[in-house]
Amino acid sequence: MKLTRRELLQGLGRAAAAAPLLGLPLSQISCGGGSPGGQLVSGGIPGDGFPGTDDQLLDEIERSAFQFFWEQTDPNTGQIKDRALAAGNDTRTISSIAASGFGLTALAIADQRGYGTGMDIPGRVRATLGFLANTMLNVNGFFYHFVDMSTGARAFNSEVSSIDTAILLCGVLTCRQHFSDPQIVSLATQLYQRIDWTWMLNGGTTLSQGWTPENGFLPTRWDTYSELMMLYLLAIGSPTRPIPASSWQAWSRPVLTYQGLTYITPAAPLFVHQYSHAWFDFRSKRDAFTDYFQNSVTATQAHRLFCDSLAPQFSDYSDDLWGITASDSVKGYAVWGGPPALGPIDGTVVPCATGGSLPFLFPQCIHVLRWIRGNFPLAWGRYGFVDAFNPRTGWYNADVLGIDLGIMALMAENFRTGFVWKTFMQNPEAISAMSLAGFQ
Repeated sequence: MKLTRRELLQGLGRAAAAAPLLGLPLSQISCGGGSPGGQLVSGGIPGDGFPGTDDQLLDEIERSAFQFFWEQTDPNTGQIKDRALAAGNDTRTISSIAASGFGLTALAIADQRGYGTGMDIPGRVRATLGFLANTMLNVNGFFYHFVDMSTGARAFNSEVSSIDTAILLCGVLTCRQHFSDPQIVSLATQLYQRIDWTWMLNGGTTLSQGWTPENGFLPTRWDTYSELMMLYLLAIGSPTRPIPASSWQAWSRPVLTYQGLTYITPAAPLFVHQYSHAWFDFRSKRDAFTDYFQNSVTATQAHRLFCDSLAPQFSDYSDDLWGITASDSVKGYAVWGGPPALGPIDGTVVPCATGGSLPFLFPQCIHVLRWIRGNFPLAWGRYGFVDAFNPRTGWYNADVLGIDLGIMALMAENFRTGFVWKTFMQNPEAISAMSLAGFQ
């Protein structure tokens, strides 16, 4: 998997924003987002096939993801595999720094919930941060996207990635606030403070998407709304080498109207509305442009409508079974979703589309996850939901992806208790950055 979801998105372009599209009536969906401590079903819903409560399923999702992040890791370096076999016993050796960022956060969740009985979770965090700070190659504080999990050496001739470094750093800073260990706090602070965010501007007002030693900075920039919010806020809030707060206004916010729902979105899969929200708490806040939490609620509603509109082509799509975002497919990795229609949609269902949207549209999203868990036993393995499956053809992905397990686990915990939000937002740099960006 040498192409990243971002590289595939670049090839698809950003056309079709702001164009009204056809779909089902707005009356066919329910509105509203979830919140920590939200209403959980006390028993099974007749017909969905899952006998447990909502909270039991969320706990299964989190425990299984933690098992992936614990087992599919080099214990000496703490670097976590980009992907692994859903059944375990995986022999691949490539780590992604984004998976490691989600994994560090999952370790904090597991420590908080007591999942790691008999395991030295703080020791694993110390090993991870120590390797990142003292051994793994970095360029001005930024890390290569893919690395060998045991040596930290660059893999696939991958880029020094600004967004993936940001995801990693979110996990680092979550651990800094959760664990009271002085070494963890010191190493996490060191990792944040040594990043030269101004270098990644490359003379512009928006951040570059990356750099390679062969060709220098990538020609593409983070200049359009996407998962970029965490990247800009971390850069603005840096205590050592921040970028100007005006960079928050420098990226565009294209608007789409779909079946009466108007919201900011690029032509991109649903994950772009999830990732920054895993750590930064945007609830009850807005900047000069919008309320980004409500924007993600609306994006999830529109995506549900979009999947319903595909039912004539793919009969399994329904209120019980929907959700498409960048994932594996029977033909390889695919960047797909909508609205507008994006990629070679073939009826595949991607559990992290709804799993990563739990705080935004909880009743509808948890129903899908219950339905999959109850009716598609092959879609669940050692580490939870497989990355994707196609109910029409009987194809089930053999793999799980660290970032997709991660977004489900973090958002499940945020809905249950708000733990990741509350912990991450204790970082003073996060609070300062949101203030500088104009959030009220």
